[in-house]
Amino acid sequence: MIEKLEMYLQYPFVRYALIVGVLIALCSSLLGVTLVLKRFSFIGDGLSHVAFGVMAIAAVCSLTNEMLLVLPVTIISAILLLRTGHNTRIKGDAAIAMISVAALAFGYLIMNIFSTSSNLSGDVCSTLFGSTSILTLTQKEVWICIILSIAVVVIFVLFYNKIFAVTFDENFAKATGTKTERYNLLIAVVVAVIIVLAMNLVGSLLISALVIFPALSAMRIFKNFKCVTICSAVLSVICAFAGILISILAGTPVGSTIVAVDVAAFAVCYVAGRIGGR
Repeated sequence: MIEKLEMYLQYPFVRYALIVGVLIALCSSLLGVTLVLKRFSFIGDGLSHVAFGVMAIAAVCSLTNEMLLVLPVTIISAILLLRTGHNTRIKGDAAIAMISVAALAFGYLIMNIFSTSSNLSGDVCSTLFGSTSILTLTQKEVWICIILSIAVVVIFVLFYNKIFAVTFDENFAKATGTKTERYNLLIAVVVAVIIVLAMNLVGSLLISALVIFPALSAMRIFKNFKCVTICSAVLSVICAFAGILISILAGTPVGSTIVAVDVAAFAVCYVAGRIGGR
């Protein structure tokens, strides 16, 4: 197995997949703790389904670079969800459910009506559950992912204290003069970028796993926000790395394998937390 792994690592596409997978997992875990504590865990589902609908439109319009359309629309949707979820009669969870179902339905409808592909079911399945496109990344796509991931990490580090304040007590943060709307907007933009990056890795139906499982696993062991965030990042990176390697060696779907490893890690952390009295 080690010899087989060494052979695969000689190929650039395998190294590209590992780099992109680890970076996406890292970014997802950083904001995952905040989203779980703000009870917006399923925003990943809503935004990924929006991205699916926009990708369907981009495919029908034969756009060569889908990200030019998908990223702005996903960012706008994230802003609407996070900013209006608390202020309208339609609360956050209901708003996410409405946008999620509507975008998924319209995306599939558009792909059926205007499809030019001979394998529509395969295209839809690969988009929903992840595809082998993570193993066919070009050098340009890898660099785009690296740049966006670095930007996400830098933003999180620079505004860590503000994100912490907005996460735990938004009303108190606002009373102390913190521009909470500005930082909610920042969180929305970063979440949208992460969702778009993760589409090729795990597919639109499994994105929430990258956000939820590492954060919940870390919470089984630690109770301090900083410790939970660091542990979540470490677990997410390890699970993504292991999942991609297992999928390459065993020939299993990349996205599903990564999520399965995340679930196993959560089970281990849950048992460890129970033993440790947490």
